[in-house]
Amino acid sequence: MHPARSFHVEDRARLLAFLAEHSFVTLCASVGGRPFVAQAPVVVRDLDADGLFLDFHLSRMNALAGAVVTGFSAVALASGPDAYVSPDWYGTDDQVPTWNYVSVEAEGFVTPLSGAETIQLLDDLSAQEEARLLPKPVWTRDKMTPAKFDALLRGIVGARLHVERLEGTFKLGQNKREAERAGVIAALGDHPVAEWMRGEG
Repeated sequence: MHPARSFHVEDRARLLAFLAEHSFVTLCASVGGRPFVAQAPVVVRDLDADGLFLDFHLSRMNALAGAVVTGFSAVALASGPDAYVSPDWYGTDDQVPTWNYVSVEAEGFVTPLSGAETIQLLDDLSAQEEARLLPKPVWTRDKMTPAKFDALLRGIVGARLHVERLEGTFKLGQNKREAERAGVIAALGDHPVAEWMRGEG
């Protein structure tokens, strides 16, 4: 998280919407004194009183996969668009280069999913991502032979991150004057960060 409070976002609905849109996350964990990073698509499970979870799967060959059985603490980082900001764009003196970006962090403890839960995760994940491709006909695992699906299933580990902290950094020049921000937006043109700065992201 960026240390400046002006960039922090704690609105739960807004953060969950961001996670749903940017569902391919980077997982960071320390296991046995060593740092590890893995990338995985997630399904957000907002179960109200039962908690907030990110379900994902890893290849059994992944360095973190073996630690899922005993569990570990991790941070999942969902990254959105980013852009370098040139000091020239502010139109004022004594500025420095910076970077504008949007991201969300979910921190918690990772535990294994059961076999049935892992299958449900795969079905929900494909449905989630296929929905982004409409009007393309939706792919489902019914198009696979059961033997092939079972063989591939044995090659992965299903996991659940129990979210204890959910925070966002939307660093979009909130610490700058309106005219300075307008200069950056104009210079970025149709870049996605400019859309976010205009409040359209």
